[in-house]
Formats: sequence, C-alpha cells, structure tokens
Amino acid sequence: MNHYETVFILTPVLSDPQMKEAVEKFKGVLTDNGATIVNEENWGLRKLAYPIQKKSTGFYTLIEFDAEPTIVKILETAFRRDEKVLRFLTFHLDKFAEEYAIKRRSLKKNAPKAEEAPVVEEAPAAEPQEVVEEAVENNND
Repeated sequence: MNHYETVFILTPVLSDPQMKEAVEKFKGVLTDNGATIVNEENWGLRKLAYPIQKKSTGFYTLIEFDAEPTIVKILETAFRRDEKVLRFLTFHLDKFAEEYAIKRRSLKKNAPKAEEAPVVEEAPAAEPQEVVEEAVENNND
C-alpha cells in the first residue's frame, strides 16, 4: 500500500453541516474502496490566492490515507463530479515526506493549546535617557 495525501477546497457558500457532509462523502469513497484514513485536518475557511469561480475564499481539508494506486483515480473522479469542490490535489508521499508528515502530526498533538500557552514576561525596557547617560559615561572612559 502507498501513502497518499489529498487537499481539497470546498465552495464557501456551504453551511457547516453541508461542508462536514461533503468531507464525510469523500472519506466514505476512500474507505469503501479499501483505503485506511491515517489523518484528517480541517483547515477551515481561508482566503484563496486567486479567485476561483468568482469566489475568493474556500473550506480547506487535508486527508492522509494508505491505499492502492487505483483508488486515487476513483477519488479524483468523485472530486470532479461534485460541484462543491473548487480545487483538489492528491499526491503520493515518498518515504521522506511520510516521515515528515508523521513528525508534523506528533508535533501538532504535543503543541500546547491557546489557553495553555505559557506567558513570557519581558524585562522592563530602560528609559531612553538612562541609555544615553550610560553611552556618554562609556565614551568618556
């Protein structure tokens, strides 16, 4: 089995349940054809680099899966037939890209949440006058 990663962009006019339903549809296409889903990431609504079908934003989703090479063609046919999909890209991960994906997933799991993030206190800044006086003293020596 090969390791694949697919990213697709759904149209922004969808409601949240419709977007989740579309993602489940594509996950179903994969699992029905014998693929094993390794990771799924919902990147949310993001701005597009350029307008696609007069839309400037889209819902991004990434799915990593292990499958036979024939499943990619079936998945991409499903993407092409669905009018909710603006763009998609599926690619085969080599051993280095697969190692990087595993490392990225583990770092994401271990990253502190926003409310758990440590607060870093900065030292109070010196007053500009103090800095000037120190510089003058050092030059006079």
